[in-house]
Amino acid sequence: MRHPPSFRVRRVLVTLLTAAFAALVPFTVTVPAQAAAAPSRAAAASGAGYWHTDGRRILDAQNQPVRMAGINWFGFETSNYVAHGLWSRDYKSMIDQMKTLGYNTVRLPYSDDIFKGTQPNGITYANGLNADLQGLNSLQVMDKIVGYAGSIGLKVVLDRHRPDSSAQSALWYTSAVPEATWIANLKALAARYQGNTAVIGIDLHNEPHDPACWGCGDTSTDWRLAAERAGNAVLSVNSSLLIFVEGVQTVNGQSTWWGGNLAGVAAAPVRLSVANRLVYSAHDYATSVAQQPWFSDPSFPANMPAIWDKYWGYIFKQNIAPVWLGEFGTTLQSTVDQKWLAALVDYLRPTNTYGADSFNWTFWSWNPNSGDTGGILKDDWQTVDTVKDGYLASIKAPGFSGGGGGGGDTTAPSAPTGLAVTGTTASSVSLSWQASTDDTGVTGYDVYRGTTRAGQVTGTSYTDTGLTAGTPYDYTVRARDAAGNTSTASASVTATTTGTGGGSSGCKATYKVSSDWGSGFNADVTVTNTGSSTTKSWQVTWEWAGNQSVSGMWNASYSQVGRTVTASNADHNGAVAAGASTGFGFSAAPEGAGTPVLSCRAG
Repeated sequence: MRHPPSFRVRRVLVTLLTAAFAALVPFTVTVPAQAAAAPSRAAAASGAGYWHTDGRRILDAQNQPVRMAGINWFGFETSNYVAHGLWSRDYKSMIDQMKTLGYNTVRLPYSDDIFKGTQPNGITYANGLNADLQGLNSLQVMDKIVGYAGSIGLKVVLDRHRPDSSAQSALWYTSAVPEATWIANLKALAARYQGNTAVIGIDLHNEPHDPACWGCGDTSTDWRLAAERAGNAVLSVNSSLLIFVEGVQTVNGQSTWWGGNLAGVAAAPVRLSVANRLVYSAHDYATSVAQQPWFSDPSFPANMPAIWDKYWGYIFKQNIAPVWLGEFGTTLQSTVDQKWLAALVDYLRPTNTYGADSFNWTFWSWNPNSGDTGGILKDDWQTVDTVKDGYLASIKAPGFSGGGGGGGDTTAPSAPTGLAVTGTTASSVSLSWQASTDDTGVTGYDVYRGTTRAGQVTGTSYTDTGLTAGTPYDYTVRARDAAGNTSTASASVTATTTGTGGGSSGCKATYKVSSDWGSGFNADVTVTNTGSSTTKSWQVTWEWAGNQSVSGMWNASYSQVGRTVTASNADHNGAVAAGASTGFGFSAAPEGAGTPVLSCRAG
């Protein structure tokens, strides 16, 4: 099977090719009748607050089903460090046009370079354009784009497209951008947009491909395991975000587009620490990107639904999880490509027939300067390619309410104050705090033990149970409103359970470095219950021999004071049956030489 060649990486043609395009002979294409007009916008706007999943559907904060029908606007991942086209237009004008055309979601690709304080280039300020972007760094410009998109009712998915601005990578890490950096930056984005419901999720890494595998168990190449580590890290910061996980290239010897193979999900689904947050994402393209065997099949395009079913469609059809076609595109210059797009649009399920019980999607791309697909805009960055846009009309969907998709409410509640410890036992801590205020009313509170959400309550008190005796725990509280807006965290308090630890059962912990790239490493810890009864909780401590520092941990919460690290169970793995095991993993730096001595206590 022929796979996409190296030029599959988007070729950025920053110099507009207006003259060349003008010289092209116009072609005629028959647009499917169902694509003649965009679906009615008469239905009540949905999209309030943060979103969650239910089977194959995505629901908003009011449990209304939503359909993402959007566009990719690239540039932050390139050496311009900002969305493209701002050299020609004001960013607000660009976003307004997206909404006018009926797109309700924007996928914003970026590279990890933007976390280095990069200054964007390729923005015009002439005649007052983009005036409020002057002097801002790339992340601050992203804030402006996200803020304005949310204010007019567009949702945003942030896409970690590349580790740096030079090229895409097969794996989620490189020697220059290790896994620990990738995860730390994902968590930084989750924290940056905490409470901003315009950002409904993060696409963890763009187009993993060979040697990336799915479910092979090798932590250096198993994308499914890496997605779990990263997804859980993001959810530890903001448990309300959707986690978008792309496929790989090859599963069981069968290959398709980079990021487009989700066949492994059937046997090895992604497991996240928060339920109803997972969306699988596929990519699919036409011959203008690369030739594939199915395009020359005598039955084409009738053969395509079975191929899409095989690689990703079955996830939706079997009600496993929502599926988002995060990228698909074509120049439309060949008859094969025209037939492919018509068949794909029909497969994605017309909105007028199926409503939000459909595949979600974001078309590649808004930009005209994608060398292998072109865009919805033509080379002047103004004129719409009405033929290409017309193909998508039947799968566009109702827009979302303004103000970040929260029904106009983007105001987060005030942070809870007066958090205090009201009581402790050997296995519990009781807390209370003063009520927060909100313009529409507080609906509940999230209580965090370290970085782990310990519980959710509607009142202003909470008792955390199943803890280890004689152990300190740090707590914060956040308030929520009906639109899904979340407050900043309260001031933290520390409580120490009574007693001396131990309990009726013991445990042991073993340590293994899973990958070490010199400047950092990943390790896995296995916790085994050596007692005769099921544990309620466990805690593992160790002291580094050198100056190592934990940068991220999954399936456990942690604290580090000096060289001493304390890891405590997450909500889902504190109960371990006698003789059984559970585990957690972490990233640390600078190197993983040597094995620390671990101590384990069970409660």
